[in-house]
This record gives sequence, C-alpha cells and structure tokens, in this order.
Amino acid sequence: MIFRLVRYIFMKLSPEVAHRQTLLVLKAIRGLPFAGKLVKLIFGYKSKTLKTTVFGLEFDNPVGLAAGLDPNAELCDELSWFGFSFLDVGAITPLPEEGNPKPRIFPLIQDKALVNRIGLRNKGVSAAIENLKKSRGKAIISANIAHNLKSKTLEAIKEDYYRTFSMLYDFVDILTVNISFDSDVQKTSELAESILDMLLDLRICYDTYKPILIKVSPDMPREDLDKLLKYCMLSGVDGVVAGNATQSRDSLQTSKERINKIGKGFLSGAPLFRKNLALVRHIVEYTRDRLPVIACGGIMSPEQAQEMLDAGAALVEMLTGIIYEGPGLVKKTLKHLEKVKPSMDNQNS
Repeated sequence: MIFRLVRYIFMKLSPEVAHRQTLLVLKAIRGLPFAGKLVKLIFGYKSKTLKTTVFGLEFDNPVGLAAGLDPNAELCDELSWFGFSFLDVGAITPLPEEGNPKPRIFPLIQDKALVNRIGLRNKGVSAAIENLKKSRGKAIISANIAHNLKSKTLEAIKEDYYRTFSMLYDFVDILTVNISFDSDVQKTSELAESILDMLLDLRICYDTYKPILIKVSPDMPREDLDKLLKYCMLSGVDGVVAGNATQSRDSLQTSKERINKIGKGFLSGAPLFRKNLALVRHIVEYTRDRLPVIACGGIMSPEQAQEMLDAGAALVEMLTGIIYEGPGLVKKTLKHLEKVKPSMDNQNS
C-alpha cells in the first residue's frame, strides 16, 4: 500500500526523479550491515525446482531484470537482492551518451505504461567496466551493447560494437547485441548480420566461450526478422531477446490528446504484452525451438510471465512491471512458477 502511494506520487512528479532516487537509496544502504540479508529476506525467494540451464549457464530461476534500470552497471549486487537470477545492464555505448532533453519519460497510469525517449543515456563502456570490477554478486550479468547515436555509417556502427564488445567480454557472462532501438539497422537484416559476423569472429579470439544474443524489436518487419533468425541459426548466435518497447500507440486508454502532446518515444508496459507474446511465439515456431528466447516487454504479472514461458521462452525479463507493481512482483512470480511448474513440465514434455 505504501509502495503504491509513493509510486503514484513519484510518477505524477517525474519518473526520472523516481529512478534516480531509487538508485541513490540502493547506493546508500549497500554499505549498511545486514542490508543485503534484510532485502533478500523480504523480497528474495529460492527454489531448487526453478533452476534452469540456458546458453550453458545455470540460472537460479527464469526471471531477470531488463536493461534500462542500471545503464552503468553500478548496482549489480544490490539489484540481485530482489530475486533476479540475471541482470541485463546497459544499454552500454563506447562513449558516454547524455540522452535526450528532459522531460523524456512519461507515465500512462491508466494503461500501466511508459513512453520513453530518454535515448541511450550512459557513462560509456569504461565506466561500466570499473563498476563491474567491483561487483561480487552471484547474478548472471548480460551486457546490453549499442552504438553511439552519432555513428551513422555501417563502418562507424561496427566499430562501436567491436569496441564495446571487446572491452566488456572479460567482465560479463552474456553479451546482448541491441539493435532494437535502431530502425535503420533493423530495416535490412544484412546490416545486423554484418555486425554479428564481426562479433562472432572476434569471440574466437577469447579463451572462454560466452553467449552472444541479439535483441530485436516487436516493430521489426517479419520478413527481415525471419531472415535474421535464419542467419542466427546458421551462424552460431546463441539466442534472441524478444523484444523491446514499441513505437506503436494501439489500444491505449490514455486520451489521444495526451498521447499527441507527449509525442515521439518508445512505449513499454502492459499494452505491449500481447505484441511481444506474439513475437516470442513466432520466433519459437520459426526456429523450431532451436534458439533460446528471452521474453522481454509488457510482463506485468506472474501469470503473464508463465504465459511467456508456456509460449516457449526460456527466460523472462521485467522492468516496467516492477515500476508499477513493485519489487515484490519478482517473489510473487517465482512462487507462482514454482506452484505451476509440474503442469508446465508435463505440457512441455
């Protein structure tokens, strides 16, 4: 009840202030004795039956935190206290990005959604590495990597991905190539393939094999998506993150006047669920379950997380659902999945 009141006030004033204050609170308490144990006691949930192996890695449970909350990998240890088995940090770019002018996050409370045009705000790959060096948590870390927005040519974009990938490789468990924010890269699957070719070749140079994933948007044309999926199956890409926010404004309860006033931006939250569920189903069916899928976008309840897993997703990520429902959503989801797991196993066998 208290969380819902605080959340409502924060979202009325400024979602970005709420985000910043959340990070400041976590930074403030991390040095306190027993802070981690207390948060884990309240929000954590362990279950041996929920352990799962994907990409050759063992996850304590199938629920992770989506990219965006911790763009600089500052709070990997503290965020893992809330029950996530893996964290997607970033998006991380080679050079710092300031993001777009404020205001740039707009809550649509009626729809349990956000419109976000914050951009790729982060302090750059070097800052992220310094933070990752300090991390001692057990959660699996995925680095969500992107190119700087000033990079427009294919060669400049490839150079950005090369630099970030090569610098981060030794400090994370998974590398997720994020093309979901860039409509130009997604318009032609060959552009994404060219980037992935380079990174797959680069991975051979390392002693340790780490999974490479591709993050796609629900707005990506199906024909281009299918070409990209075919390439992924043939080339050695390890999996797909599906999907992200959308440019669409379909089926919203919020007035058109407010939507028009807000203007451009990516929509996340509850209205996105069905669109991303259809995306997950399509990828699973097209690849015949040969590429593990992480479902991301619009998951607002334990039942929706289960629905994504029933559709064939190997793992799920949450973010906007946490903002609206509170951090207790992770524990509720894990308890629900543990309860229904026997029936899910029978369904999938």
